[in-house]
Amino acid sequence: MSWTRKSTPSKGDSYEGNERFRHWYRDNQVYFISARCRDKFPAFSLERAKAIFWDRFGHWTKVHLFTPIVTSLMSNHYHALGYCKRGAMFGQMMRRIHGSVAKLVNDLLPERRVPFWGDDGHQDYFDGCIRDEKQYRGAYRYALTQSVRHAVCSDWREYPHTHVNVELERAMKRAIELRAFLTGAPYKRYGEPKR
Repeated sequence: MSWTRKSTPSKGDSYEGNERFRHWYRDNQVYFISARCRDKFPAFSLERAKAIFWDRFGHWTKVHLFTPIVTSLMSNHYHALGYCKRGAMFGQMMRRIHGSVAKLVNDLLPERRVPFWGDDGHQDYFDGCIRDEKQYRGAYRYALTQSVRHAVCSDWREYPHTHVNVELERAMKRAIELRAFLTGAPYKRYGEPKR
């Protein structure tokens, strides 16, 4: 079994009967990441802001041994599917990406956005370990076609802020070889009952 650690932003396993969201930090996993600017603010409307995102995302994913497979950046959010070699580095990678992007993009804006990232549940981002080939294909397509889903263009290839680093079948074949899909997790979020 590979190294695993779970985190939660607050104490207790549940709140008002619902299980709390947890980040999973696990070696040798394919991850899906999703993050949105607070209040859906279009912080990435400017090309300079998008350039900052790509620069910092590329830098910190490389430093933390995370291989992006497909990533799409929209005006107020992004989605990424990628391979995480060392789970212990994942949380720090996300803090560094989000911290540096927030600081540098805020420097471009007429008024600082603090907090910069987050949704209604006060999470800066969502991450999930991919369980199987079916979920992998769905997450890949979802990230790949964001520009089409948001009516920015009719073909994702027309949108310069969708980056395909590894083609779908090649990345899936490698994930299968590495056994990089999550199995045996006793947690409802991953469709398996608690033990």
